[in-house]
Amino acid sequence: MTIMTSKIVNIELSHCSYDIVINHSCFDFERIQPLLINKKIAVISNETVAPLYMEKLIAELSQYNDSIYNFILKDGEQYKNSKSWLEILDFLAKNNFNRSDLLMSLGGGVICDMTGFAAASWMRGIDFIQVPTSLLAQVDASVGGKTGINHTKGKNLIGAFHQPIAVIINTSTLNTLPTREFRSGLGETIKYGLINQIEFKDWLEKNAKKILNQDLSTLTRLIAKCCQFKADIVQKDEKESGIRALLNLGHTFAHAIETITNYKRYTHGEAVAIGMVIAAELSDILELSKGSLKKELQKHLHDFQLLTKLPKDINAPQLLKLMRLDKKVVNGKHRLILMKSLGDALIQTGVCEENILQALLNCQ
Repeated sequence: MTIMTSKIVNIELSHCSYDIVINHSCFDFERIQPLLINKKIAVISNETVAPLYMEKLIAELSQYNDSIYNFILKDGEQYKNSKSWLEILDFLAKNNFNRSDLLMSLGGGVICDMTGFAAASWMRGIDFIQVPTSLLAQVDASVGGKTGINHTKGKNLIGAFHQPIAVIINTSTLNTLPTREFRSGLGETIKYGLINQIEFKDWLEKNAKKILNQDLSTLTRLIAKCCQFKADIVQKDEKESGIRALLNLGHTFAHAIETITNYKRYTHGEAVAIGMVIAAELSDILELSKGSLKKELQKHLHDFQLLTKLPKDINAPQLLKLMRLDKKVVNGKHRLILMKSLGDALIQTGVCEENILQALLNCQ
């Protein structure tokens, strides 16, 4: 089999290491062949992605393994719950999967998170490989070992840190991604530039037209850059005790927005974009920034056709109440990621709720 040139990003942790393999035409399993042999593999996908890519993935995977199973879940954030997680575990039990076997995701962020959590849970942890098919999953959800499911009280409240043994990215899967889902991925992409990669922010602005036109060569570079940025941070702080928290820019607000709308009104990336605007407004209120950071960020997000306002029909006090359940609350105090400027983020602990509420109202 002829393999097109792949980009490789490596993550080195104290207890493990793995490659992120990025190819624009195939699932490059050849590079991880030793990880695939002499075991059963369960590919977890959903009813939207499976008809598009399951046959192709199994055809490529079967060159290295002939014991491949697949399990299909319903599609949507609302199915990222304990019921779906238990369905995966029941499937593993029915097919006698043990610690030497392997799970593999095939889908977006929801499938990546749930497959990872099932792998973390089954027999106290088995290996898994991420095969993300959405832009959001390729630049964020598949990398770094955060796994989980949602609770009715909030997003990702149930989960575990469990690193994959490889991430296989085929950027051609973006060809079938709906426009709204593609733009959702840009919300997570832009985040990296706003945190501490000002050159990347400028690169995004310069290449905005190519990115929105989904030029595959540009997207492959974009994904590789994002994976490297995240790898650099995860290697320094795997369990989010310090710098990794910066990756949550906009997320505390976003998760509350998703929860209050029952995961049906906004995609994750759309909610993150709105959340980053709220973070910028709060930075302005606290005088951490110079000038109007919110307006500057709104212009940047408009360039990528992303949402920049919190709808007036969302109850701001109720949103604030939901934020109190966020995983980043420390000793009852809000720990938020704010910004001094676009490209210079910081961790701010003990932000008073009066200021948070004012930021929410100012963004409506």
